[in-house]
Amino acid sequence: MFQEIYIIDENRDLIEELEEMFQKDNELKMKSIAVKDLDTVLRGIPDLIIIDEDDIEENVVDVCKRIRQNEDNSITPIIVISSNQDTFHALSIIENSIEYYIQKPVTKEYLYYTIKNIIRLLYVNRRVSPLTGLPGNVQIQTELKKRLLKKEPFVVLYFDLDNFKAYNDVYGFLKGDNIIQLTAKLITKNIHDAEEGKVFVGHIGGDDFVAILDGNCNYDKVCQDIISEFDIEVVKLFNEDDIARGYLNVENRKGIMEHIPLTSISIGVVVADGKRFANVLEIGEIGAQVKHLAKITMGSCYAIDRREAE
Repeated sequence: MFQEIYIIDENRDLIEELEEMFQKDNELKMKSIAVKDLDTVLRGIPDLIIIDEDDIEENVVDVCKRIRQNEDNSITPIIVISSNQDTFHALSIIENSIEYYIQKPVTKEYLYYTIKNIIRLLYVNRRVSPLTGLPGNVQIQTELKKRLLKKEPFVVLYFDLDNFKAYNDVYGFLKGDNIIQLTAKLITKNIHDAEEGKVFVGHIGGDDFVAILDGNCNYDKVCQDIISEFDIEVVKLFNEDDIARGYLNVENRKGIMEHIPLTSISIGVVVADGKRFANVLEIGEIGAQVKHLAKITMGSCYAIDRREAE
């Protein structure tokens, strides 16, 4: 997955130096921006921002505050590089939630590994789910916003497990975690096996997952493969009696035993043509609707919303 680094450097000296330093790091993409364009370019939600204070006319503290006040970039890491040796100046920057203040002269090696380490920490910290190791809601929202801004076709898959609560009630939460981990593994495997452009897999929470693929992907095959593998693997997490019956015996709140089908997976597919949706909320609403259509069908299945922009 590409990591986008925005360089605020009016004279382009810093970005040229960084591009040379990172020419072999294909996963990093450098973009030079001007302070006057800051509000516009921040909509792209960069992974890291580097400011060369010596090459901007505006007050660097004010620039940093503008970035931090932007809702989508409130946690974007920022590095300020400056020849200013005054300690109080450095503190005035750091106290505004700026991660690094690097004083010049700085060696290429020091700058290179500082950036590399920040990118590594970003990768680790974004794997917020201790259970599945997948990005959570903040990163999911960010990825969807990036796709909307590009105005290119993409596909969103919403996953939900059916009758998962019944499994937890009978087998316990530790066993339930095994199903969650299995689901994450199968989704990730099949999404990345698609190998068609940039893909993303996130864990919304509980038994809900989301995947984002480029518009040219064969999402029918992806859904079919996930369902096929899930139905084979999930059965291994039930005992022989439940498998033979094909359902769980679960006592409801009234003390009546109910027959609950074995856990299955439902997938709601939203096809975005690049123009249809104005924001992430609209995608989520359609996703919930189409996932509901899949869930009302017995067993594992998927439903697709292919409507285009009016």
